[in-house]
Amino acid sequence: MPLGPRLRGGDGFGLMPFSLSPEELTAIKLSLRVGFWAMLTSLPVALLVAMVLARGRFWGRSALNVIVHLPLVMPPVVTGYILLILFGRRGALGAPLADYLGIVFAFRWTGAALASAVMGFPLMVRSMRLSIDAVDRRLEDAAATLGANRGWVWLTVTLPLILPGIVAGMILSFARALGEFGATITFVSNIPGETQTLPIAIYTFLQVPGGETGAFRLTLVSVAISVAALLASEAIAQRASRRAAGL
Repeated sequence: MPLGPRLRGGDGFGLMPFSLSPEELTAIKLSLRVGFWAMLTSLPVALLVAMVLARGRFWGRSALNVIVHLPLVMPPVVTGYILLILFGRRGALGAPLADYLGIVFAFRWTGAALASAVMGFPLMVRSMRLSIDAVDRRLEDAAATLGANRGWVWLTVTLPLILPGIVAGMILSFARALGEFGATITFVSNIPGETQTLPIAIYTFLQVPGGETGAFRLTLVSVAISVAALLASEAIAQRASRRAAGL
């Protein structure tokens, strides 16, 4: 990552123009891509798991809850190493996926998306589960007494009521993906243009003499994206709440 052309104003943060290099723009675009796909692919699974945890009554429910929330308490490096064992080129799941389906995660941007999805999954599930727990079951029972089947009740009553939680979980997952570092660098390493997301690019800049300016620029970008995501989440959740309330 060449730094010379960007250091003409000195090493002070305040003396540098805010001009992003091609490498920095690539890291930003890759982070947005990874965050989007991590959020999108997690959504249906997270919604299903949240419904099971909120409404299900079965043996092993507590174990499932523990497994879902493990990434929140385990060191991210441990999560990344487990992903490497499972989804590496010779991993228990990675080998058949690569050999029979041509799907490769290790040292690819898809692996960065997988790691980000795993790290953000508990936040998405928790947000959705809290919304499901808050639903008044009497509304669903009333719809059922009017002749609606369970699927139609879920689509017309339950889904609109839990929509704010779904939106909040999606945004939280996306924001978590933007900040993911430990699991990503352990699983897919630091490959510019392929797996070097925003946090990894910031870390790389800090390892190079005179790279503080580039790290500072990317930090500002990261903060701006995160704040915008949270503001969007709040606005969408409030709008969904008003619609669900019939206002």
